[in-house]
Amino acid sequence: MESRESRLAKETSPYLRQHAGNAVDWWPWCTEALAKARTEDTPIFLSIGYSACHWCHVMERESFSNAAIASALNEHFVSVLVDREERPDVDQIHQLAAQILGQSGGWPLTVFLTPDARPFFVGTYFPPEDRLGMLGMPRLLETIREAFTGRRDEVELQGQELTRALERAQKLADTPEPRSKPGEPFSAAAKALLERVDTTHGGFGDRPKFLNVTVLEALLRCGVRTGDQRCLESVRRALDRMREGGIWDQLEGGFHRYSTDERWRVPHFEKMLSDNALILRLYARSARIFGDERYAETARSIVAYALARMRDASGLFYTSEDADSEGAEGSFYLWSEADFTKVLGEDPLAFDVARMHFGVTKPGNFERPGLTVLAVARPLDQVAIALNQRPTDVQAALDRARARLLAARDERPRPFCDKKCLTGWNALFVSALAEAGGWLDETSWIEAAERTFSAIEENLVAGDDVQRYLEGRTVSRAAGRLDDYAYLGNAALDLHQTTANPRYVGVARALADAMIDRFRDPAEGFLFTPLDTSDLVVLPRNAFDQAVPAATSAAMLVCLRLGELVDDEYAEEARAESALLRSHAAADPFALASAVDVIDRMDRGSTTIVVVGPSDAPETVALKSAAYESFDLDRVIVLIDPSREDMIAAAPLLSEGKPHGGVAAYLCRGRSCSQPIRSAEELRAELRNFGATNGRGRDPELG
Repeated sequence: MESRESRLAKETSPYLRQHAGNAVDWWPWCTEALAKARTEDTPIFLSIGYSACHWCHVMERESFSNAAIASALNEHFVSVLVDREERPDVDQIHQLAAQILGQSGGWPLTVFLTPDARPFFVGTYFPPEDRLGMLGMPRLLETIREAFTGRRDEVELQGQELTRALERAQKLADTPEPRSKPGEPFSAAAKALLERVDTTHGGFGDRPKFLNVTVLEALLRCGVRTGDQRCLESVRRALDRMREGGIWDQLEGGFHRYSTDERWRVPHFEKMLSDNALILRLYARSARIFGDERYAETARSIVAYALARMRDASGLFYTSEDADSEGAEGSFYLWSEADFTKVLGEDPLAFDVARMHFGVTKPGNFERPGLTVLAVARPLDQVAIALNQRPTDVQAALDRARARLLAARDERPRPFCDKKCLTGWNALFVSALAEAGGWLDETSWIEAAERTFSAIEENLVAGDDVQRYLEGRTVSRAAGRLDDYAYLGNAALDLHQTTANPRYVGVARALADAMIDRFRDPAEGFLFTPLDTSDLVVLPRNAFDQAVPAATSAAMLVCLRLGELVDDEYAEEARAESALLRSHAAADPFALASAVDVIDRMDRGSTTIVVVGPSDAPETVALKSAAYESFDLDRVIVLIDPSREDMIAAAPLLSEGKPHGGVAAYLCRGRSCSQPIRSAEELRAELRNFGATNGRGRDPELG
C-alpha cells in the first residue's frame, strides 16, 4: 500500500505536502479514501485547512505530529486532509454543517463522517489535551470512537438528519414579491446595511473585523446611485481607518486577512491574493468617486506589493503569504523599540518621526510584550507640531525611515508563500487590475492583467475546461468550480471594457456556455460543483458571499453582461437566477451583498456608450477618450470599427441599427439609444446630463 509520505508528497497542494511528514496516515479527499472507509466500515476523520492558516499550523504541530494522537487516528479512523482552496466545495458543505449544528465554523475545521461520508460531528481547533474548558484531541477521539462502536444507530441517525438539513439548506425556492420600482429593493438593502456600520472605527461589527469588501461595494453603489451621504461616509470611514491601521502593511503595502480588534490595529497577519484583489478595485473606484489621491496611492501600493511579491515568471499570482514565520505569528511584521533604535538610530529625526507616527513604545501593542504592530498612531501634521518641525521635513524623515525599515525587514526570514496559482483568484486580480488601470490611467496594470489572463488561458484552460489551480509546473487534479468559470468570464469582459479587444467577449461567451451547461440545474439554479459530481453527499450552492463574492452572483453578472452585448438569452439566465435570490437578498443583504449589486444593475439597466468609426481615425480616438473619462459603476463601452467583423460580432445587439457612415457615439439605456453624437465635447456634456437623470439623483426613500 502506498505510504502516507508518498501519498501527500505527490499532491499539488502545498498545504497537503506540508503534512507529508506527519505521524497521521493521511489521505487526500479521493474516491480511494472514501471506498476504504466504506469497505472497512470505519469512520472518517476530516481536517480542512489551508497553508496560510495560523491555527492549522498550530494543530499540526500539537496533534498531527503527536505520536499518541496519530496512533489513535491511524487505528480507528480513515484520516482525510483537505485544502479548502483546492476543494472549496468540500469545505463549504462541512462549514454549513457546522452552522447547522450551532458551531461557528472556521479553520482548521474538524469533522467526523460516517463510512458513507455523512458528517455527524463538527468542530474547529482542538488542543492536544483538555485545556481551559476545551476538549482535547485524545478525549475527543475516544468519545467519537465509543459513540461509533457503542451507539452506532445514534451516529447514523445524526448523519442522516444532518445530510437532510444540508439538502434543505441548498434550496433557494423564492416567494413572489410585490412589484416594485427599480431601485426600491436596493434602497431597503442599503438601509439594513447602514444599521450594521461601526460609526466610530469604520467597517462592521466589533471583533474580529474583516474587510467585508462586498458589503462596502454595495454601500458605495448606494451612495453613487442615490447620493445618500450616509452610504458614502460609511465607505470613506472604513477606507480611512483600515489604511491607518495595522491591517495595512505600513511599510510595503497590501492588506492582511482581518483585524483581531475593533480599531484595525492588530491583524491576523496572513495576506491573501483575493482580499487584495477586491480591495484594490474598491480603493480605485473610491479614488475616482471621491477625488481622493490617498485612495489612488493605496491602490498603487497594493499593485506594487502584488507584482513584487506574489507573481511568478509567467504572470500568474500566488495564493497567499503565511501569518507565521520563525515559528510564531507575525514575527516578520513586528517591531520593538530596540529594533527601531538599531535601524534608525543614526538619523534622530527619522527615528522620532517614525516612532511617534507608528506608535512604537517600550510596552508595545501586541500580545507578546515589547512588540508593536505598525499603525498610524499620530498623523504627520501632529507629529510635526510635537517635534516643532516643518511638515515637509517630517514627511521626508518618514520616507527615509520607511525605506530603511523595509530594507531591514527584508533581511528577516519571510513568511511561507503558498505558490498555488488559483484560477478564480487570479481572475479576480485580473478584473481589479483592468478596471483600476482604466480608472487611474495606469496602462502598465492593464498590460499586467492581459499577461495574467494569457497565462491562465495557456496553463489552466483547455477548450472550455477550466482547472482549479497551477502549482509550479503541475496542474491540479481538481477541476474548476463555478467561481473559476464565473470570475474568469467577468475578467474577460473587464479586459474587453478596458482594451476594446473583441476576442475577450468570445472567451467570456465560451466560459458562460460551459458554465450554464455544467453547473445550472433548471430547478435549483447554479450549483457550485458540476452536476455530475459524485464524491459529495450534497451538491452545494455558493449563493452567499464569504471573503470573495458568491459564485452564484458572479455567474449572474457574467450572464447579464453578455446579455447586454451579444444575446438576451444570457440575460434570461441571470433573471431566472435572480428570481431564486431576490427575497433572500432582501432578507439578508449583508450575506448577499454581491447579489444585491447584480440585481440592482439588472433592475436599473446599464449606461452603454457605443462608438462607431474606423479605429485609428482621430475623431474615433477622441470619442473613445471621452467615453472612458466617464464614471459609472455599470458603464459599458463598445467600440465598433465597421471594417472589423470581429468587433461587430462581439456586440451584435449594440452594433445593430447604427449607421456606419462617418464617426459617431451613441448613448444607450437598454435597447434605446440617442441620436448620433459627433464630437467629444458633445459626448461629455450628454454623459453629464445622462448621469444626472439616470440613477445618480437622490433617492427620496433614503432621505
